Amino acid sequence: MKNFIAFIFALISSATFASAQVAAASASPSPAPSAPPAAATANNIVVTSQELDLSREQIVPSLGATRYTVGPDRISQQAQGEDAPFNQTILRFPGVTQDSFGQLHVRGEHANLQYRIDDVLLPEGITGFGQELSTRFVDNISLITGALPAQFGFRTTGVIDIHTKSGAAFTGADVSLEVGSFDTFMPSVEYGGVIGQLTYYGTASYLHSGIGIENPTRSSSPIHDDTDQFKQFAYLSYIIDDSSRLTLLLSGNESNFEIPNNPGQTPAFVVNGETNFDSAKLNENQAENSSYAILAYQKKSEVFNVQASIFTRYSGVLFRPDNVGDLFFNGVASRVDRQIYTHGAELDMSYNLNDQNTVRGGLFFNASFASAGTLTSVFPVDAAGSQTSDVPLSIADNSNQNGYFYGSYLQDEWKPFEQLTINFGGRFDLSDEVITESQFSPRVNVVYTPWKDTSIHAGYARYFTPPPLENVNQSTIARFAGTTNESAITTNSPVKAERANYFDAGFTQKIGSDFQIGLDGYYKHSRNVLDEGQFGTALILSSFNYREGEIYGGELSASYSHGGFSSYLNVGVEHATGEHVSSAQFLFDPDELAYISDHSVFLDHDQRVSASAGASYYWQKWTFSADALYGNGLRSGFANTQKLHPYETLNLGVERDIPLGGVRALKVRFDVVNLLDKIYELRDGSGIGVGAPQYGQRRGFYGTVSYTF
Repeated sequence: MKNFIAFIFALISSATFASAQVAAASASPSPAPSAPPAAATANNIVVTSQELDLSREQIVPSLGATRYTVGPDRISQQAQGEDAPFNQTILRFPGVTQDSFGQLHVRGEHANLQYRIDDVLLPEGITGFGQELSTRFVDNISLITGALPAQFGFRTTGVIDIHTKSGAAFTGADVSLEVGSFDTFMPSVEYGGVIGQLTYYGTASYLHSGIGIENPTRSSSPIHDDTDQFKQFAYLSYIIDDSSRLTLLLSGNESNFEIPNNPGQTPAFVVNGETNFDSAKLNENQAENSSYAILAYQKKSEVFNVQASIFTRYSGVLFRPDNVGDLFFNGVASRVDRQIYTHGAELDMSYNLNDQNTVRGGLFFNASFASAGTLTSVFPVDAAGSQTSDVPLSIADNSNQNGYFYGSYLQDEWKPFEQLTINFGGRFDLSDEVITESQFSPRVNVVYTPWKDTSIHAGYARYFTPPPLENVNQSTIARFAGTTNESAITTNSPVKAERANYFDAGFTQKIGSDFQIGLDGYYKHSRNVLDEGQFGTALILSSFNYREGEIYGGELSASYSHGGFSSYLNVGVEHATGEHVSSAQFLFDPDELAYISDHSVFLDHDQRVSASAGASYYWQKWTFSADALYGNGLRSGFANTQKLHPYETLNLGVERDIPLGGVRALKVRFDVVNLLDKIYELRDGSGIGVGAPQYGQRRGFYGTVSYTF
């Protein structure tokens, strides 16, 4: 905490000094006859940086995939603006469903999202409650989904393409403070600018809240649910010359969570002669840490563009149980420590052969080391599963695993005539984890624009998706035989890569200068469908496969803007099923496993209808906004044969800009989240891989003041 506060004050002091220098220069009584060399250099760097950004986009474009983009205006219009959790921003895209623990599902799939920052792949980390990425450092975000072109591999449900703020566009400093319901306290600072050939941007924030994880009860006051989160991000870009640059991205995140309690639970076990324990006084906690560094070199010319990058990442999750309390209710208390270290490199290139053909290709390599350490307290049991002693035993179960991922692709963007673009190619991927698997994946996309305001697209992609190394359970089943943590099923087939055929088609139509509408449909058939769930008491996910599955659906998106008014509407409909669990069978209850073996069941994250909508109006430096989310309910019950009730939430916001002269300005904001105080369940504690009930956030009030200088 002390280091964080010192960092905040250091940034503020530096920004204040820089601002004072600018103000002093502008106040000079003898204006210079021409712009000083420093200003001319800064302007040139900004222009060069923007040109390189445009060139970089030509290296890895979406090329016929479905792409939805939101910029700074849309981000500021959502509830809590830039202070909103990152997942709340993604929920405003079509076809995105919210789940407990901050999870997101796109087009009926569990996770399988690829994150790219400034067109460089971000290695995946261990899934937890905390949102490692911050909305604050984002300039614009795109969700690319559908039949992805060949440059996108491994995680293929969708690509979260993030373009960060940089000193070329964000010059100066901004300090803000958000306070509100559930003991929310969130100071943050941003600082950016240009020095010579260097552009820089940095941001840091601290969040304390009394609602870190979804409440397991209907109450508006969660018990034991505090969170403290520290996030830092830095962007550094050095312009070598007009055609090349080096970019360094750095990020760090440290988050601590109390696991919320559900009062009134009845103990199921006897511990050291005691039979009673107040479930409201349980003390489970989870700590999450992550960091990454990405160094990228970019070079452009009239016909050839290249970006080469190296990256490293660490991610860790530590679950600390209530060593006594958990034994009363579960007969098991597990301390779980998972970590993953990742290093790798990526190369992407494009070459303009002629006016009709642009060839693109690239290579990817990723090496990971994942470790899992558990120390579990259990009771001995007899053949019937009855407790034979009230004195717990401690069992250690540690494992580690190396994983290597290799990928390469080659594709051609062919324009036989102006209105038609055909992108075709393929990629080869190899995954070397518990088992070694590989696949060649052809891809093709067609985009036809018969008129200026009409675009029609269709595509096919073959996908190869290896299981996340950090979520492949390596537990030793035999160690827990004859205990309260014994698996009723001992089969443990290895988790395999998912292989799928994906089809996508749609169109967008612009009507006049203000209205745009889009419609998209998709179908996916998979072998070895990858899924994840929470099995056991620790709130950490484990992967498994269904032998076969299919997903299909459609999305409608519409937007309208005129003058100071803007609005949007997104509706997604999907159907996701799987059949026959073919790996990690020991995670399942025998009756459920037997049912799934010969029945097609809904995936636990299947939600038939999801929708989002929003509107804002800007008037004389006032911005009034409203947005809403709708969900038809996730799956529940035995083998996901039931579903939860539909829900909808409405949020309101108002913001006022107050100029203070020069670059200085004050911004005041007030938001109401869940205005109608809708009580709704995201999970009810039943369903495949679901451990406990989780309710959505109750009504909250938030105020923000930010000062720009």
